[in-house]
Amino acid sequence: MAADAVQELRQQCLQRGAAGIKGLGRTFRIMDDDGSKSLDFQEFEKGLENYGVSVGKDKAQQSFAVMDKDGTINFDEFLEKLRPSMSSARKQVINQAFRKFDKTGDGVVTIEDLQGVYNSKHHPKYKSGEWTEEQKRPCFDSPYDKDGKVTLEEFLNYYSGVSASVDSDEYFITMMKNAWKL
Repeated sequence: MAADAVQELRQQCLQRGAAGIKGLGRTFRIMDDDGSKSLDFQEFEKGLENYGVSVGKDKAQQSFAVMDKDGTINFDEFLEKLRPSMSSARKQVINQAFRKFDKTGDGVVTIEDLQGVYNSKHHPKYKSGEWTEEQKRPCFDSPYDKDGKVTLEEFLNYYSGVSASVDSDEYFITMMKNAWKL
């Protein structure tokens, strides 16, 4: 079954640690030889192999079919299907943070809006030492539309990736409340 193939792929990525799914996304961007921001099946299969994810050709084809809408998959489609779904409690706190972040209420936020609202010292990457003091302001902007503006969709996508590496709803919600001073 195709859903089982995606679940197996998801599990192998998550076993690689917090950056497993995100790391696979980076690998796939590298595999995008023509710069189209999408992969055909051959590029997809090669990306899995290069990343060390072994699901076999049949399951790779099933996974691709689940993600594919038009003969290729773009990275957003890939990550959307691969990331575990978030609970409504997580989505609610993310929406609450975005509303605080969106000072004008127009659904679009600029990086300047972060000042005085976001405390990145509670972000897992800062706490783990992965980010330095200078790097501690994360970029919520889409990697393919770096326009300096963040929409709710981009914000949810960013936190969907963070959510995949946090087991407990309680911990995730506490982290969000601390980071966003909610």
